[in-house]
Amino acid sequence: MYTVGLQSAADAFLLSSFKAQVVLALFVLFALLVFGHGSHTDDIPDQTPVFLPGPHLLAIAPFFQRRFEFLNDGFRKTGQKLFQFNMLRETVIVVSGETGRKAFFANRSFDLTEGFKVLSGAIPVVKGVTSDLQTRRIALIHKRLASVQKNDHLSYLIAPILEDCRRVMDAWGVSGTFDPFDKIYELLFQTTVRCLASEGIASDPALVARLKKLYDILDSGTTPATVLLPWLPGPSMLRKLWATKQVYDIVAHAVDSRVQGGESQNDTLQMLVDAQDERLVIVGFIMGLLVAGARATGTTASWLITFLGNTSEWKDKAIFEIEQLIAMYPPQAAQTSSLSSHLASIPLQAWEAETPVLDALIHETLRIAQPHTAMRRNLGPDAVIDSKTIPSGAYVVYPFSDVHLNPELYPDPWKFDPSREEVKTPFGYLGWGGGKTVCLGQRLARLELKLVTSMMLLGFRYSIVDSKGARPDPAPQPNWNDILLCRPEKGTCYLAHEKSVLSL
Repeated sequence: MYTVGLQSAADAFLLSSFKAQVVLALFVLFALLVFGHGSHTDDIPDQTPVFLPGPHLLAIAPFFQRRFEFLNDGFRKTGQKLFQFNMLRETVIVVSGETGRKAFFANRSFDLTEGFKVLSGAIPVVKGVTSDLQTRRIALIHKRLASVQKNDHLSYLIAPILEDCRRVMDAWGVSGTFDPFDKIYELLFQTTVRCLASEGIASDPALVARLKKLYDILDSGTTPATVLLPWLPGPSMLRKLWATKQVYDIVAHAVDSRVQGGESQNDTLQMLVDAQDERLVIVGFIMGLLVAGARATGTTASWLITFLGNTSEWKDKAIFEIEQLIAMYPPQAAQTSSLSSHLASIPLQAWEAETPVLDALIHETLRIAQPHTAMRRNLGPDAVIDSKTIPSGAYVVYPFSDVHLNPELYPDPWKFDPSREEVKTPFGYLGWGGGKTVCLGQRLARLELKLVTSMMLLGFRYSIVDSKGARPDPAPQPNWNDILLCRPEKGTCYLAHEKSVLSL
């Protein structure tokens, strides 16, 4: 009976139009991809990580949409410290626990670039645009980032960053209410462009706004389909490709104009041009670090200012610390009395070594409000973690929530408490990364965070309110399922502000 039915179906398929055949073939392919990859539960060797229960690829869709819940559910369902699942032909292994954490960050064969490129799907691979950044070029980009953070250049950046703050904050008006995860993030995007791109781009508010919108398209366009089937020209992937090309054109135009024009400016682009780096390295440096820097620093700044708006004790401590710095390093007589000029008079050494309160605030914010999941690919031989084999070529991920929200290490882990004692456990704090992979831009990021926070605390009287203008109860809590901004539910957290007597 089944043979006859299959023969009839085959005859009908061959007699149909070519268009119908293509549509039917795509449908069958989709069904096989989605429903044909179940978890493997039979004859699993003891040294193999257990498979996540689930009959098909739809079971792993939450990895891209609600990653925090997906990973927690995986540990709960399997009852193991390690589990694995398949992404089509790729194996992904999730690790946790102290032993897993130490092995993950200590293994030099676990490659960040390969892991992030595939699992995150942040920027699509476009031939001639993002496909040719080999290891050698990436290493050179990292070297140039170190140059950007040398004392002389960081000292120079203080005044321009503060001027960006003054201009953007002035536009907020004398008083009002806004969503800090919109406005503060926009401000940090501006200062990041200032620090990592060119004077021409950073000084053009319309161009900066366009760049941010394009990067937002890249963020919102990351879907299970764009990661699992990057070759499939679906709507999301086409938007991501278009946005990537637009960002590339903006940056490439700035590079070409500088090189061809011959006019020298004191900015990061000039440093790259003077080093005679190839065009692809310069463009790759700006494109990649803009998105990485703006996301991480913007999220941290948004939450830091939100936490302080709901924590008067630590807000007062931070204000006192900044006022002490201003008293110790007054501006020159010829300068104006604006807040930004006062803060610009404080030297880099003081910002880095004489702000323990701001350091503690940043440290705690990174712990509680950075929803990172570290992603690697094992490019070396098979590895062993907790007696389980990590095959060569497998992808390996470690969720930071495993350590940062661990009540055994951080009692009452969701509480914002900058007075916490340092955790002595190996890799017990990962705010700036761990092992061979740490945030190479952290010196610049710290400076940006301190300058923006200082302008906010001394330039405004502000508090966090809900949609009705009342103090929120409970206080806003980071949403780790939002892998970009960790923002609370839309509409539940606002910043009500009023300018202080100081001129910005």
